[in-house]
Amino acid sequence: MAVPVVAAPALNPAQQAALAEILAGQGFQTFLLHGVTGSGKTEVYLHWLAEVLARDERAQVLLMVPEIGLTPQLVGLLRARFATLPIAILHSDLPDAERAAHWLAAVDGRARLVVGTRLSVLTPLPHLAAIVVDEEHDPSYKQQEGVRYSARDMAVALAARRAITVVLGSATPSLESWLAARRGRYRLLTLPDRVHAGALPVLRRVDPRRKALAHGLTPETRQAIERALGLGEQALVFMNRRGFAPVLNCDACGWLSACEHCAAFRVLHRQASAGPAERYRLLCHHCGAQEPVPRACPGCGNIDLTPLGRGTQRLEDGLRELFPAARIARLDRDVARHRGAAREVLQAAHRGEIDLLVGTQMLAKGHDFRRLSCVVVVDADSGLYSADFRAPERLFAVLMQVAGRAGRAGGHSEVVVQTRFPHHPLFDALARYDFAAFANSQLAEREAAALPPFVFQALLRVEAVKLETALDFLARARQAAAPVSERVTLFDPVPMPMARLAGRERAQLLLESASRKALHAFLDAWLPGVAGLKGAVRWQIEVDPIEI
Repeated sequence: MAVPVVAAPALNPAQQAALAEILAGQGFQTFLLHGVTGSGKTEVYLHWLAEVLARDERAQVLLMVPEIGLTPQLVGLLRARFATLPIAILHSDLPDAERAAHWLAAVDGRARLVVGTRLSVLTPLPHLAAIVVDEEHDPSYKQQEGVRYSARDMAVALAARRAITVVLGSATPSLESWLAARRGRYRLLTLPDRVHAGALPVLRRVDPRRKALAHGLTPETRQAIERALGLGEQALVFMNRRGFAPVLNCDACGWLSACEHCAAFRVLHRQASAGPAERYRLLCHHCGAQEPVPRACPGCGNIDLTPLGRGTQRLEDGLRELFPAARIARLDRDVARHRGAAREVLQAAHRGEIDLLVGTQMLAKGHDFRRLSCVVVVDADSGLYSADFRAPERLFAVLMQVAGRAGRAGGHSEVVVQTRFPHHPLFDALARYDFAAFANSQLAEREAAALPPFVFQALLRVEAVKLETALDFLARARQAAAPVSERVTLFDPVPMPMARLAGRERAQLLLESASRKALHAFLDAWLPGVAGLKGAVRWQIEVDPIEI
C-alpha cells in the first residue's frame, strides 16, 4: 500500500547515501545521523519513515523530540507530508482529555505516526516499526525526577527488543553516541553540508572587556543586529539565564537574596500581569519558593537594593531601548509555562511578525527561522567555569545549535559570540563548525582522566533533615558493600554540589567501574542491603548520572 507523500523535496547525494544505508539495514540497527545544522536530517527521517509505513499498512513509527516547543513545527510538517495518516501527539502541554485521546489512538494502533517527548518511549505501540530520536544529545531526554531513565537509551533498547531500526540524529552528538559510532556499535552517517549549498554563518568572537557596553552588548554586537534589522531580516539574542537579574544585592552590608530553603540565590523576576507594588518578586529556580522584593535590606535597612547581572527579562528591556522600532519577543520557561504561549511566539516568528527574538536554549535547536540572519550569544563563558566535566560538551552543543539557526535560507549570515576567552580551543572548533575535532579532543581528555564514557558510574543520593544524617547513612551503605568488588570503586560520601534543596540536606556516594556488567552485578547484590538500612532519609540510585 503506497503512503501518500505530499511535496517531498528531492534529496541531495549525501542525504540519498544516508537513506540508502538506513533502508539496507535488516532487523535491529542503530544509526547515528550526524549532520551540520540545516543539512536536512529531518528529510532523511521522513523519506525513511515513508518507506517503512508503505511496507506495512499497520506499521507505526515513533519520532521523539527533546522539548515540547519542537513538536508544533514537526507535527505541521508531518500533517502536510502524510495527509491521510492519523498522528498522535504525546507531551504534557496538552489538555488531559486531548492527551488521553492521543495516547489511546497510539496504544490501539490507530495512530500511524507518534510524536512525543521523552515519556513517549514508554507508550506501548503494538505495531512499532521504526524509531527516530532527534537531537539525541539533549539532556532533556534524561528524566531527572522519580525513576531516572534515559529516553534515548531506552529507545535503543526498545529497538533491540522489537528487532527494528532506530536513528539517532544530531548536529552535536553526545560523546557516548560518538564513541559508540567510533567503536562500531552504531553506524555513523554524515551530512557534511547544508542543503541548497547554503553556507554556514560566519562566526565572530568579540571580547567585551574594555568595550563601551550598552545593556551588556558591545558596539560590534549592536552593529550586527542593526545590519540584520536594516535589511528586513531577523536577529536572535541568546542568553541561557531567565529572569530579570540573578541576584539582588545590598551595597551597604553585602546582603544577597539567598534562598532560605536551598543553597542558591533567589532570582529577581518581573511579573507582567502584576500591579506596581507586586511587579517584581524573588523566585528560587530550584524549589519554587518566592516572595515580594523587600522594601529595605533585611540586614541593615538600606532601601537602595541593586540587581546584579542580567537575565532574559532585563536583556529584553535593554533591546527594546536600543532598537525601539523592532518587534521584539522573548521565549524562555517563564513565557512557555502559559499553555500555548511558546507556540504563539514561534508561529509569529515564522510568519515574519517578529524582528528580534531573545531567549534561552528553548530557541537553540530544531527551529527553522527562514529570515534569521544574525545570532548573538551573550555571556558565552558560563560553561567554562563549571566543575562539571560535561560542561564543555554541553556548552559546545548549545552554541553550535543556536548558531545553526542563522542563514538557513541562504545568503550572508553571522554569529557574534561575546566571550572573555576568544582564543579558547572550544571557540576555535566552534568557529570552524568542527564537531569531530572537538569531540575527539574531549574523548581524549576523558580517557586520560578515566571519565565517562570510558568508565561507567552510578550515584546513590540521600536527603535528610540534617546533612550529618545523610552522610552517616551513606557511610553505613558503603560499609555494607564490604567486601568491595575489585572491579567497582566506591568513593567517599560527600555533600552534593547543591547541598540544600527545598529545606532538605543532600549527599551522594559515587560508584564507578570500567565494566558496565560488573557495575550492574554489584548493584544487584548491594542495593537490597542498602534498602534494609534504617534512617530518617530518602534515597535513590541513578545509573549513568548526568549531574554529579
